[in-house]
Amino acid sequence: MAGNENKLLLQFLESGIYKFPASNTFFIDPVRLLNRNYTNFRVSPCSYYSRFFNFSSSIEEQNLKEKDDGYLVTTNCGKRKRYRKNKNKQKCYSLNEKELLADNRHQEITGLLVNAHEELVRDKELLDVICELKNENEGWERCVEYNCGEVKEWEEFSLIELGKVWQAPFYEITLHFTKDNEEVRANGGSLDIKHDDIRLFPIFNTLVSNETDNNMMAEFQTTQYILPKKSCFFMSELEQIHTIVPADSECGFNFIMIDPPWENRSAYQKSKYPTLPNRHFLSIPIKKLAHTSGALVALWVTNREKLRNFVENELFPAWGVKFVATLYWLKVKANGSLICNLNLFHHRPYECLLLGYTGGEVMTMEKALKDQVVMSIPGDYSRKPPLGDLLMQYVPGPRPAHCIELFAREMLSGWTSWGNEPLHFQEMRYFSRKITGQCTN
Repeated sequence: MAGNENKLLLQFLESGIYKFPASNTFFIDPVRLLNRNYTNFRVSPCSYYSRFFNFSSSIEEQNLKEKDDGYLVTTNCGKRKRYRKNKNKQKCYSLNEKELLADNRHQEITGLLVNAHEELVRDKELLDVICELKNENEGWERCVEYNCGEVKEWEEFSLIELGKVWQAPFYEITLHFTKDNEEVRANGGSLDIKHDDIRLFPIFNTLVSNETDNNMMAEFQTTQYILPKKSCFFMSELEQIHTIVPADSECGFNFIMIDPPWENRSAYQKSKYPTLPNRHFLSIPIKKLAHTSGALVALWVTNREKLRNFVENELFPAWGVKFVATLYWLKVKANGSLICNLNLFHHRPYECLLLGYTGGEVMTMEKALKDQVVMSIPGDYSRKPPLGDLLMQYVPGPRPAHCIELFAREMLSGWTSWGNEPLHFQEMRYFSRKITGQCTN
């Protein structure tokens, strides 16, 4: 058994995916998965794991603390209640009809999530490895920019806002096509390469591609970006989404990942990104985007019952998608504890990825996809873990699969990334480079 566990750990260190034996439970390291997309650079673990890398308490101490925090669901005289526990008082509220439905949906999967988390907690060797995930890989360090020998502060600007101004069609992004990758290694991974083939492309409403086998540096508005190998992006608002519909369905996409900016109070209060009313998503041309032989459609949703009802009864039918299964993303900290109590009413420690098929012959994958739980340490707010590799075996049609992510904020090798800020997590500050070189401006 020990030998088998060591083999699983070695496979995890290489692939970034750890499958628990005899179950549909996984733990993934998003950084390792993302780094398959890069050659001369690496996604920085230090920047990715910035929120929930907390070693201040054990799992037991963390669970005791979280039990006393926030909204919990309890039972009182046979009726579901929610209460907020403060230092001096406790207020009770009766659940409305939609909250009861959401709570019942939660209760149905609680056992599945608890069992998955217990598998993680029992695996002490895996937990030891997880504690080291934030460390930079040997030989790599985080990229910084220098100005006259001093570290340059990052300039914050919004691609979303820039795309709305009248000058947007004239904005251009500069791509550096390195002719010889040996030159990059000779410069120790330096960005200051003088003999690149430099080309300019409109950054908005244009398909911008890196068709090379190496990652590529790009510049826009004094900010530097790292583009994955064999990747492309199309940056536009929802009104222009029809521009990316293939002229021939034989060139359509057979894997469609979607992370819509659903209306939610949290995103609005934190001013993280603009949201859209649910009805706007009905216009997404999923049928026209899909390959002739069909497509796997993976849709991220929040835990609001109103939203789930909208997706099941309106959105999927309008898209021609048949729902087959739900994948649960359970969020944990570096010490193995959940990011919050499992029964917090308004802040569950998990999100749902709804899986379905459209077009062609609908595949019957309910059994294979049922009860899958993926655990990982979350990255930045709204940043989803890369699950493409995990789900690729369920994608219908030709290989290599033709993949697209809608409302993307990150690029992946072999994928088309569409949205109004697909370069968000491609900024150089999220990456590491070889220590032998120095990132310069």
